[in-house]
Amino acid sequence: MRIAVMGAGSLGTIIGAYLSQTNEDVELIDVNKEHVDALNEKGATLVGTVNENIPVKAITPEEMTGTYDLVLLLTKQLFNEQVLHNLEPYLRDDSTLLSLQNGVPEESLARIVGKNRVVGGSVEFGATWIEPGVSELTTAADSFKQNAFAIGELDGRNTERIQQIQELLNHVGHTEISANLVGTKWSKLLVNVAMSGMSAALGCTYGDILNDETAVKSAVMLADETLKTGAAAGIEFAELAGVHVGIFSIKEDKSNLPMVIEIAKKVFTPQASLRASMLQDLEKERKTEIDYINGVIAEKGKELGVATPYNDIVVRLVKQSEEEKSVPQFEKNIAAFR
Repeated sequence: MRIAVMGAGSLGTIIGAYLSQTNEDVELIDVNKEHVDALNEKGATLVGTVNENIPVKAITPEEMTGTYDLVLLLTKQLFNEQVLHNLEPYLRDDSTLLSLQNGVPEESLARIVGKNRVVGGSVEFGATWIEPGVSELTTAADSFKQNAFAIGELDGRNTERIQQIQELLNHVGHTEISANLVGTKWSKLLVNVAMSGMSAALGCTYGDILNDETAVKSAVMLADETLKTGAAAGIEFAELAGVHVGIFSIKEDKSNLPMVIEIAKKVFTPQASLRASMLQDLEKERKTEIDYINGVIAEKGKELGVATPYNDIVVRLVKQSEEEKSVPQFEKNIAAFR
């Protein structure tokens, strides 16, 4: 099988490295020439909760040739139109595009490349790009191996195609097949809204959020707003890593808030060292995917009549940092949530 890992950033480098240990023909594709050169010259260096160096083949998009059987899409949604336009000549009618992007992009992807080509998925581990050729796994190694991906056909069928992709991705870490892909993606969106949103808005790690009373309460409230917005949209949320995200639902009188906060601390502690990719974008003075994460809840909330004050704050703070080309300061921005 000829496989392209489109977007060999922090996650793509790790995924591509482990897939390269199989007998498949795997290419890591990225626009960062310095990163591509380092991967080819020194291999993919994985640090953090693992310590490995794995030989890989890396190219820039301009060096693509032939066609691919499977493309793992890990680029940011900001660039989808351009990325998919450039990718189209390298797809056959029976090629498969597996979206591993944040948010819920599958519907728009299907409109561009055809519904029959698209399957969806979510990445259940975290990583940080360190330097060219080096990626840090920030999720505990055992958690990573036990729960790496959830994938599924758009119509929920358990097909031979999705089983083959599952078998392939199991070489990276355990992969679940979901019969409720939309629910799975919304559940992953909830995690990104709550933890990545706060990490980007405050300029901190997940652990910093969990260790601050106001920050962890705000993360839980972000999750609750996602649940309420999703329910209004008719979404049936799915389990993630054996945990049903409905546990983050806050009662109207907030009587269960302390309990939910304790659950959040337990659930997210294995990812305490993770820093959101949106925060990494702000540090590099790049635009983030905030419109495709917290912005989805804020906009859907307005459309459906669901109040989303915490998401509104996160969007405002991140966009402010984008405009100012500044990195959020925890002590300054936490005041907005107090």
